[in-house]
Amino acid sequence: MSKKIVAVNAGPRMGWNTETLISEASRGAESAGASVERFDLFRLEKYTGCISCFGCKREKNKGRCVCRDALTPVLDAIRASDGLIIGSPNYLSELTASFRALYERLIFQNLTYNLETPCCNERPVPVLLIMTSNAPDTMYLPLLDNYRKTLERFVGPTEVLVSGNTLQLKDYGKTDWPWTMFDPEAKKLRHETVFPAECRAAFEKGAELARR
Repeated sequence: MSKKIVAVNAGPRMGWNTETLISEASRGAESAGASVERFDLFRLEKYTGCISCFGCKREKNKGRCVCRDALTPVLDAIRASDGLIIGSPNYLSELTASFRALYERLIFQNLTYNLETPCCNERPVPVLLIMTSNAPDTMYLPLLDNYRKTLERFVGPTEVLVSGNTLQLKDYGKTDWPWTMFDPEAKKLRHETVFPAECRAAFEKGAELARR
């Protein structure tokens, strides 16, 4: 029986850096014999982050968020999966609000507030976390390490892939205000030389995820 991988895109721009890396990781998982179910958070109907209702703290709802909205099928799919690929761009030194909404619901449903058994997740799901940013690769490593540790504690073993200094636009000269903070030619060169290697890395990590 083939493994089932869930791929979640928490970025809004189709065909750009985050979505491309998620697609490559998904292709890698498929190359290893897995099936992939894809969710694009910016294309779902209305949903929220955790509403602190504490419904998931009742024994009958153990490990399940009881808030019913467009994230419910995503959470259900992740719970039943053999691996999770999730990616987000970095906006204003954080991952997107869409990522955070899912992250809050995904983590809090497994948090028990019990010292003896702080996590009620009895079926760890391996995670590949992808982040893209126009900042240097190393700038947000502490942030990502915090996410990695929390995901490992409440979801499953987690690996991180970072793509920094990304190309944001095909033509920086077409903006109304000059973006003098960036070197468009350097951005383009990196996209042509480094980003393909990152895509290959995403493919391999997706395949590794499916082989676990």
